[in-house]
Amino acid sequence: MSYTWAGDEPPSHPPFTLCERLRVAWRGTLIALVLVIGLLLMMLLRLVERPMHGMDRPWTPHITRAVCRIVLRIMGLKVRASGSPPATRGALVANHSSWLDIFVLNSRQTVYFVSKAEVAGWPGIGLLARATGTVFITRDRRDAAAQTALFRERLIHGHRLLFFPEGTSTDGRRVLTFRTPLFAAFFDDALVHETSVQAVSLAYRAPDGADPRFYGWWGDMDFAPSLARVLAQRQQGTVEVVCHPALRVDGFANRKSLAHALEAQVRAGHAAALAKRR
Repeated sequence: MSYTWAGDEPPSHPPFTLCERLRVAWRGTLIALVLVIGLLLMMLLRLVERPMHGMDRPWTPHITRAVCRIVLRIMGLKVRASGSPPATRGALVANHSSWLDIFVLNSRQTVYFVSKAEVAGWPGIGLLARATGTVFITRDRRDAAAQTALFRERLIHGHRLLFFPEGTSTDGRRVLTFRTPLFAAFFDDALVHETSVQAVSLAYRAPDGADPRFYGWWGDMDFAPSLARVLAQRQQGTVEVVCHPALRVDGFANRKSLAHALEAQVRAGHAAALAKRR
């Protein structure tokens, strides 16, 4: 069963003006064109990459990163990165505020998202997720062994897996308690001494005059209206990406202590970024 954070009621917005409708139309068209071209290039390149490199993907992630950077540029959302360089091997965890997180994190480094299985069936989004190597999982404990084996295989191939331990997205003004089951996979005998996990804090600054929760996506909010609202915005805000020092898994006794330490890093970075913005 999926968990959804409800929180407060989303902010209300006035109807779109003509200029905003036109902005949604031309930005949306450009983004759709970029996504389609990127997907086609990736699928064609994968025809050569897969026979030569198997599960390894030395080429196609560069297309993903370029596409996400172009999409963010079309939107006008500025990304400011700081902190430790990305871990060369292992996994990453981040707080989850918006559907924008996917574009922001993919634009900075090569990562492979861990997502709930039902996303694979979403129209459009599911196809993009599958093409970019997303790892789909269920929350059924009976599948834990298979998921651990999948994590192990991907990590052994050098894939940096990224997941959102909160289990849901929020309004961007808080960090929820990390859920710990997925961390158990890192204590597998084949991974525990070879894997590090890096925490990443994402903090959004809303456009001037907009509700601070402008970029948040939570509760019963639908994707399409949220996307349209972002595309309609003439002057965008910013998002800060703070990468924290990676933590070795074998430095912790169990999944709960590891999750707690990573959550503390994410909370500190998120709070510091929001305080600096204020």
